[in-house]
Amino acid sequence: MARTRNKVLMAALGTSVLLTATGCGAADMSKQSSPYANVGGAKSVTLSVQSWVGAQANVAVAQYLLEHELGYHVDTVQVDEIPAWDALSQGRVDAILEDWGHPEQEQRYVKDKKTIAKGRGLGVTGHIGWFVPKYFADKHPDVLDWRNLNKYAKTFRTAESGGKGQLLDGSPSYVTNDKALVENLKLNYQVIFAGSEAAQITQIKQFAKAKKPFLTYWYEPQWLFNQVPMVEVKLPKYTDKCAEKGAEDPKSFDCAYPTTPLQKYLNADFAKEGGKAAAFLKKFHWTKDDQNEVSEMVASDGLSAQDAAEKWVKKHPEVWKKWLP
Repeated sequence: MARTRNKVLMAALGTSVLLTATGCGAADMSKQSSPYANVGGAKSVTLSVQSWVGAQANVAVAQYLLEHELGYHVDTVQVDEIPAWDALSQGRVDAILEDWGHPEQEQRYVKDKKTIAKGRGLGVTGHIGWFVPKYFADKHPDVLDWRNLNKYAKTFRTAESGGKGQLLDGSPSYVTNDKALVENLKLNYQVIFAGSEAAQITQIKQFAKAKKPFLTYWYEPQWLFNQVPMVEVKLPKYTDKCAEKGAEDPKSFDCAYPTTPLQKYLNADFAKEGGKAAAFLKKFHWTKDDQNEVSEMVASDGLSAQDAAEKWVKKHPEVWKKWLP
């Protein structure tokens, strides 16, 4: 997310192995192993599933096509973003299909150790920001400038935030600069974690149903925009200097989140020796609308991830046939 984001139940993915990471770095994949990872000669692939529904959509479609078009067995493992890099480096998983930018991990594993290889772009551009509902922004357009947020602190106040305005965040496992931003921009707000993406979505929907004002950390691509239109609050402009300063001291962040072309990463040995599976995953490339179509079927329409993937695959052969080796 760099960002990290628990979302829809992993049971929807038909997962045969599940590692639930309850906090950033909580799951140590160096001490865990999938029963299908690194089985010599076996037509099997192990994919890391990030906890947000967009990433689950990627994996569900990739899994469906690997199994039904290429004859592989696919195992999936859910783990937080940073431990997933360790797992990928050690061959515990073969691929991460959606990374939101982790320059330190890329330097360590891709450039220095060369145990991870870039798998080309996903085709989707990610962006994190602070959002308010459109119905509120239409009436109060000045709220879209961060310098006016303190004016609305009482408006965004909740029981959880006490005397301050509430800035609603998702899972504490996500990489977020929000506490630093609130402090450094001298905003009269309290960051409140919903606990997961699903819980955050529930709160946003409740606010929207009652037409209540809210300020939330949110991100694109995300299917919820289809149901709850939101508008981004402009934070101080993102700069490389701000990012470099923040990388050295996370408490110093005082600018907006970057816009990030989302990337795929493969275990370096798998990238070279993974045959048709590796070739397919390198070619996997779709749009924000494609991902949101699958995500909404899972998160809003109640389909399992595999059923949603099958439905999307049958509807869009012109997209996925280009990915087959």
